[in-house]
Amino acid sequence: MLCVNILNFLKSNICQRVGVYYVKRNSSRKHFFEQFIMVYPKYSNNLARMELANRLFFRLYQCANMLHKTGSRALEKEGLTTQQWAVLGALSRPEAEGGMSVGDLARYLKVSRQNLSGLIGRMERDGHIELRADTRDRRAKRVTMTKNGRKVWEKDAQPKIRAYYDSALTDFSTGDLTHTLHYLMKLLGNMEEIDQSIEPNTETE
Repeated sequence: MLCVNILNFLKSNICQRVGVYYVKRNSSRKHFFEQFIMVYPKYSNNLARMELANRLFFRLYQCANMLHKTGSRALEKEGLTTQQWAVLGALSRPEAEGGMSVGDLARYLKVSRQNLSGLIGRMERDGHIELRADTRDRRAKRVTMTKNGRKVWEKDAQPKIRAYYDSALTDFSTGDLTHTLHYLMKLLGNMEEIDQSIEPNTETE
């Protein structure tokens, strides 16, 4: 026999605490547990949605900050920040074997060319990347990974990045990862549309 008791609403009017107990056949012992379920009050659907949205975006903000803090710490000995490992990761892809223009790299990383220029300057100074003339347009520059940068990325950084991922994704199943990635891609697409509607992309290569 399964019994459900609704105990109370939380103050946010978004979660409801539900007490559940069941009794096994031929036993008088009750097995009790409680769980939280999502509810959407009829009188404040929009309010509940906005409260969830506020929590979601604040958690994303916190995750981004923690990624920079703990991710950079994981690669501290290699002298790489999370922004720098993103650049090396982008340049390590097979399709970027010949390097990437500054504009393409900025668009891929979702950053401004201005912010990327400072990052490229520091990584060039550290010997991880270099700027080469574009064979198709001598006036343009392509960002490429140096031999030293590739060694740092493949030999030194990758094992530590994988260990960091394993720790950060503790208790995530493959299904959890698939669903999380799906919704993040959906959110990213919406935000890209907002970006384009506010400031259409007029950057040159």
